Amino acid sequence: MNNGELAGKVHSAVYHQCRSRGFAAPVDVLMDVGYLSRQDYENWRYGRVDYLERVCKANLSKLSLVMREMRSYAAKAGLKPSFCYYKRWGTQKKNGQGRKPVIPLRFSKSGNPEIERRYATHFVDLKRTSQLKEDRAAKQTGQSEASPDGGGASNS
Repeated sequence: MNNGELAGKVHSAVYHQCRSRGFAAPVDVLMDVGYLSRQDYENWRYGRVDYLERVCKANLSKLSLVMREMRSYAAKAGLKPSFCYYKRWGTQKKNGQGRKPVIPLRFSKSGNPEIERRYATHFVDLKRTSQLKEDRAAKQTGQSEASPDGGGASNS
């Protein structure tokens, strides 16, 4: 896939994620363009892979292009960058007591803080998220009015 096609796929992935959820995440865009499989993503989240770039099916220049195109689209669309802290899934509490240990995940081989921050930045469509919240609230209100609550007519 050439760079122009890749840019189009990235922009489309960001658009569709924002429409459905109100935000776009780099790891989800990588899955949408075919550079990261769901299984590899889960292996990384569970700590079976030391850093995300290791399991991406693209070279670093293509990954860099994906990230750059995401930022470019976000700037044009007025999306708000929001840092998201990625931690390992499936960590157990020690002896069943206290807090779970928080184990941060790495995205890049280098561990460069700037690269890590860019991978962990989601782009939020504030208008769409408020619209989705309103839709969800209206749906819940409609369901509670339609559901029988025992206050209706009785058989006695």
